[in-house]
Amino acid sequence: MTDPVIRILLVDDQQLVRLGFRMVLEAEPDLVVVGEAADGAEAVRLAAGVRPDVVLMDVRMPALDGIEATRRIVEANPEARIIILTTFDLDEYAFGGLRAGASGFLLKDARPDELIGAVRAVAAGDAAVSARVTRAMLDLFADRLPAGRAIGPADDDAAAALTPREREILVAMGEGLSNGEIGARYYLTESTVKTHVGRVLSKLQLRDRVHAVIFAYENGLLER
Repeated sequence: MTDPVIRILLVDDQQLVRLGFRMVLEAEPDLVVVGEAADGAEAVRLAAGVRPDVVLMDVRMPALDGIEATRRIVEANPEARIIILTTFDLDEYAFGGLRAGASGFLLKDARPDELIGAVRAVAAGDAAVSARVTRAMLDLFADRLPAGRAIGPADDDAAAALTPREREILVAMGEGLSNGEIGARYYLTESTVKTHVGRVLSKLQLRDRVHAVIFAYENGLLER
């Protein structure tokens, strides 16, 4: 049985960058590029038409930047997964993209296997950036970015729906701990931790662990 095809939209104002990514991606049997955009406004229009599974999104573009384009695409199609393209691994633009709804970021000079792995990861519902890196970004940039749209439900009491154990798991995720590390802290098996993580994400309507970190931070569950 063949893997389902992942439909990808490339967004970058440099044609050579798009060409390079297309060549790498379309060499894989389960990846297909369904469109290219040179700016954020064109990306929003194309995304509405082709309904990509994954969008590779540059942040610094004319007309409409990648952060706002990410926000609009995610609001129109919550199933779309966005990977922010950046030149620095701890970049406030990349973090702004995560807060806008992206599921990860990727360095533009990433190796082909890293690019392919990131696309497959976010298409499967995982994040393409570690929780620890997200926490580092929060510590660096959260106080200098506009508030924007909050991650997760608008209800300030959303975390009240969690059980005490789920709240502990959320805080541990916010600290950047892996499932194994959470299990060691609370004497739980990794499979039990994975179950709790899934329930936390479902109850809080969060896309992945990266957004769990941001939710915990923005709702005062982590020390700043």
